[in-house]
Amino acid sequence: MIEVKNLTKCYGDIKAIDDISFTVDTGEVLGFLGPNGAGKSTTMNIITGYISSTSGTVTVDGSEILESPRETKRKIGYLPEIPPLYPDMTVRKYLEFMFDLKKVRLPKKEHIEEIMRLVQISDKGGRLIKNLSKGYRQRVGFAQALLGNPPVLILDEPTVGLDPKQIIEIRKLIRSLGKKHTVIFSSHVLSEISATCDRIIVISEGRLVADAKTDELSKSLGKSQKLSLTIEGNSADILAEIKKIPGVQKYVKLRDISEKTAEYSVEYGTDNDIRREVFSAMVRINCPILEMKSGNESLEDMFLKLTQNAGKGGR
Repeated sequence: MIEVKNLTKCYGDIKAIDDISFTVDTGEVLGFLGPNGAGKSTTMNIITGYISSTSGTVTVDGSEILESPRETKRKIGYLPEIPPLYPDMTVRKYLEFMFDLKKVRLPKKEHIEEIMRLVQISDKGGRLIKNLSKGYRQRVGFAQALLGNPPVLILDEPTVGLDPKQIIEIRKLIRSLGKKHTVIFSSHVLSEISATCDRIIVISEGRLVADAKTDELSKSLGKSQKLSLTIEGNSADILAEIKKIPGVQKYVKLRDISEKTAEYSVEYGTDNDIRREVFSAMVRINCPILEMKSGNESLEDMFLKLTQNAGKGGR
């Protein structure tokens, strides 16, 4: 549905994005993740045709954005970080205005009513936009993006400034939209991406640093797992024994719980299960394990590792 190929955007000597390439399949909800200033909004603005690239191409459903801008833009519904609303208009009048502006070729009244039902603002049609809550204004922004039933939706930070209840509602809305649309969802909030998207692309300092299914991202980051331990005994002896265990990549004492007990974190390869070796090692030095938990790296750990590694590479 979407193909981004060798996309680069320069502002003078500064590269806002640097040779980015990826594809998005029909019906996929793609999370576009990165810290503030990473180049997410620049990339999305180029895809939507709001700004031009320095080099590279963007193709949407067979149409290239620079060669066929009008045709391509008809296939895209765009919700910027700050929705393009007119606060002194009522919700219905605003959607009628946007319908005309976009030159939608569908029955006007029926289509607007359908969109309002979809985003659950049917009872707000006569309200002035400026009198709506932030959450409902965001829903009105979704409604304008959906006018014309575009096959592609691009959502730039759609949950910024919302309260927890509103965030949950917007998540549900995005997941439901993913059943009929191809969605790119930009955010720097890790929980939003992991809870909503099928696949994640991570961008840092203008470069694409990861592209994987949400539950497979850890495999692209060195294949490691973590073991959390609560152990009673001398910390120096405990760390010395852990260091000897084959497969251990990283180990650290996290905090003291009491005078004789502390928490430790051990990172090891997914090809190894070191739990038996850890147990045996602690038995040898008479340091009882009070608690042991294992699991993959959290999304936060992965994100920090990716963006830190990108930063060390320079530009």
